[in-house]
Amino acid sequence: MMKEYQKCAKELLEFIEKSPTAFQTVANLKEVFAGLGFWELKETEKWETEPGQGYYVTRNDSSLIAFRMPQTDTPKGFHISAAHGDSPAFKVKEAPEMAVEAAYLKLNTEKYGGMILSTWLDRPLSVAGRVIVRGKAGMETRLVNIEKDLCVIPNVAIHMNREMNKGVEYNPQTDMLPLYGECGSGKKNSPLLRRVAKAVGVKQEDILGHDLFLYVRDRGRVFGEGGEFLLSPRLDDLQCVYASAKGFAESAPVDYINVCAIFDNEEVGSGTKQGADSTFLEDTLWRIGEGMGLDRGGVLRLIADSFLISADNAHAVHPNHPEKADPTNRPYLNRGLVIKFHGSQRYATDGVSAARMRSICEKAKVPCQAYANRSDIPGGGTLGNISTSHVSLSTVDIGLPQLAMHSAVETAGVKDTKYAVEAFRAFFGE
Repeated sequence: MMKEYQKCAKELLEFIEKSPTAFQTVANLKEVFAGLGFWELKETEKWETEPGQGYYVTRNDSSLIAFRMPQTDTPKGFHISAAHGDSPAFKVKEAPEMAVEAAYLKLNTEKYGGMILSTWLDRPLSVAGRVIVRGKAGMETRLVNIEKDLCVIPNVAIHMNREMNKGVEYNPQTDMLPLYGECGSGKKNSPLLRRVAKAVGVKQEDILGHDLFLYVRDRGRVFGEGGEFLLSPRLDDLQCVYASAKGFAESAPVDYINVCAIFDNEEVGSGTKQGADSTFLEDTLWRIGEGMGLDRGGVLRLIADSFLISADNAHAVHPNHPEKADPTNRPYLNRGLVIKFHGSQRYATDGVSAARMRSICEKAKVPCQAYANRSDIPGGGTLGNISTSHVSLSTVDIGLPQLAMHSAVETAGVKDTKYAVEAFRAFFGE
């Protein structure tokens, strides 16, 4: 059985390896769904749906919503999952190159999301994202991933800061800029955008805009005495993206319209046109109803009998700091997906939605756990309440247990990915 868990985990790591930014994540999912016969829809076009057919629509190249119609002409409602494809990283600024004493060339970057800065030091890094270029028919978007150990953020030697092990406060503008190359007499500069332009097959002057990010080149791996743990970049939240999309893709809806939503920009508040705090999900549900020929009342009746699983990873009990966890709600790696609770509703779970999620796990024959913050430690928010502020429906917030959330590399359990896939398969198979 352990081999099955490890097989699923290694497939997850392959997905993460191919998904350095939210743009590549969406491109990879598009390829998966197109290969399954899903039809791509455009928000600028009229939608018409057919029983049994799958569809997907994207926004900003970084968010995607896929849905599959049941064979029945009278579905009861929507079964929806939501996860996010972005992770904390450094975003490359405009005019990125900075020369240092006519010797070094470094990149000017800024924080994207709440990251543990020190974990990015002394790691091989590269650049990925998208560029907007001048094409024959107007502006074109092209994805780019420089698959090369391109730069590093070097630490300061302990000889130059003897107090380093007592704690360092890192300044993103001075301490966290990556070394990219050499410059100066006898050296040829290698500006980043020149390299990016070559990678996408255009001249540098044809790049009109870009959304580029640093990413960690460390490959994910299985480790532990029995191969029971994962170590990888971007587990938050690509672990849930992979599990929800796989469970969705491998299920055939019976009485409900299945919807798999992958949002961008959760790490910076979701307040973009492609984030969970946009109208993307709401617009898509209305457009599905329109494609079915339903009026407003018909769509609202579908929403009233719908359920949303908001999937964003959860904090496991830390082996060195178990005191950081709640006294009684203490999730551990490899013991199942986590139902998240919060008295002030930072998570959308209530008694009804928790019971529904537990019944789904029972049906899938997978374990589940409970998470709550310590009452004196504020926790982060997630997609559930943000999404339901636009579409009112019963919602549960879940995640997979992990350690070192928002580190450059994070730790999770090998078994939990497969547990989540099975739970989503059971949910989407109803």
